Amino acid sequence: MNFNWVYIIHLGILSSALLAATVIRVKVPFFQKFLVPNSLTAGFILLVFYNFIAPRFHLDTGILGEYVYHLLNLSFIAMVLRRTVATEGTKQTKSGIFPTSVGILSQYALQCVLGLLLTYLMIQTIFPDLFPAFGYLLPLGFALGPGQAFAIGSGWEVYGFYGSGTVGLTFAAVGFISGCFGGVIMINWGLRKGWIHKEDVKKIREKGVRSGLLSPRARLPVAARSTTESEAIDTMSFHVAIVLVVYLLSFGLLTGITVLLSFLGNLGSELASNLWGINFIFSAMTAMTVKQIMKKLSIHYVVDNGTLTRISGLAVDLMVTASIAAISLVVVRQYLAPILLLSLIGALLAFFTLPWIGSRMFHDHRFLRTLIVFGASTGTMPTGLALLRVVDPEFETPVAADYMYASGIVFFVAIPLILSINLPAYSAALNQPMLFWLAVLVSFGYLAYVLIAFFIISRRKGLAQVRSIWYRGDDSSKQ
Repeated sequence: MNFNWVYIIHLGILSSALLAATVIRVKVPFFQKFLVPNSLTAGFILLVFYNFIAPRFHLDTGILGEYVYHLLNLSFIAMVLRRTVATEGTKQTKSGIFPTSVGILSQYALQCVLGLLLTYLMIQTIFPDLFPAFGYLLPLGFALGPGQAFAIGSGWEVYGFYGSGTVGLTFAAVGFISGCFGGVIMINWGLRKGWIHKEDVKKIREKGVRSGLLSPRARLPVAARSTTESEAIDTMSFHVAIVLVVYLLSFGLLTGITVLLSFLGNLGSELASNLWGINFIFSAMTAMTVKQIMKKLSIHYVVDNGTLTRISGLAVDLMVTASIAAISLVVVRQYLAPILLLSLIGALLAFFTLPWIGSRMFHDHRFLRTLIVFGASTGTMPTGLALLRVVDPEFETPVAADYMYASGIVFFVAIPLILSINLPAYSAALNQPMLFWLAVLVSFGYLAYVLIAFFIISRRKGLAQVRSIWYRGDDSSKQ
């Protein structure tokens, strides 16, 4: 029977790599020491497979890009639909939410400014054929993640930046590596320098080997709870159905916008095409609307955060694996030097600026808050949470919850930045350099916002001990 097996074959390959990576994590201490996510290891296994072996079996990597695009949107929907309730055993601190959002935005702004200006410098010197929007792939890959980097980057191919989606995925892969290794180095540095509270140090010492699998003698945590009668519908089926319906609604929303914009002619059609590249924004907005409707109807109680987290986790694991596997080494080789240059400077910038900013801006759990922002600014949110678990394994502090709330603030504040992200591409297509510099101006505007907010929050600590990467003026109990 002539059924189409292509989607099942690729999903099976991705799953096989994830299982192989899990075995590697259990057996090899190196991967445990540096907290390398299994999805990252699986991605690099498949990077070799899809570049050298898969072509012999006529397996196209194009479908992997589709997985990345859709899984990104689904992960956003699942996370947004979660009920906004305080984590059990933690106390939400409003004083930590806004500073965390400023910390996240600091890296958005710095990476945008750095990426654009270095791209301009390289175009004027050693890489005259470099696409003007190339530098934006640094914040897209590092701070936003592989899904956004691929989706938005791929949209630039129509303007002449061929292989831009693959370059975006490469930045994301380098970002994951920077987040994992840089985060562990930061933790060890913090231990030696005394940046970490003594109680947190004790937790790190007690954690032991991180094989990635729970011990058979360990008390298994509750990962999800049932909100439906299984004889009627399984809870997982119910939640997956909600997520997929929201995604269908977001598709309908974007389709309607596309039809309306088509009346504006070619300019409207181009704008509509770019909006599909940032579908994760519309998916999240649709999920927020559905969430509010459910609250108004008093039916939001049927949503279980644990189940939605599992759905989001599945989407992220498959997305990260597929994003690295989809990288074309032929394309990467063409842009290898500028990718490495921007990535190295971006990673070092995050590694040294965040401790300086965080130690002066945060009032409690300073190192923990700095650590999660660093992980999320290089390897996206899952990396930040993985690093936080080293110091706060049970999420007993409000750091993780505050980060989630801060991400909501950042989402709305960063919308103008995301909408301006196509300006450098337009500057190349229309031969209008002013559009490129308008993008630079927008990035500097966010940097100005971050600086003003930083000095308002930190007050007198803002310029105290300027030469010290870590401000030590606070009571050690608040580390």
